[in-house]
Amino acid sequence: MSKKLYVGNLSFTVKESELKELFSEYGEVNTVNIITDKISNRSKGFAFIEMLKASSADEAITALNGKEFSGREIKVNIAKDRN
Repeated sequence: MSKKLYVGNLSFTVKESELKELFSEYGEVNTVNIITDKISNRSKGFAFIEMLKASSADEAITALNGKEFSGREIKVNIAKDRN
């Protein structure tokens, strides 16, 4: 079963391909979605990543939460459901 992750405190210059490469080290990545401002199309500094296996997602959280990536200490945890 897939699991969706929230990745915060991203550098505004990070690309989806870079995140996919980083998270692919821990398992298969289904989707990467960097959230952007609708008017300026600039990154808001966070993204959602869906990983194929829940175990891979848990491994990525353990390995990457608090790790420096592109000059910033990223936050990685389980994404909360939209209600």
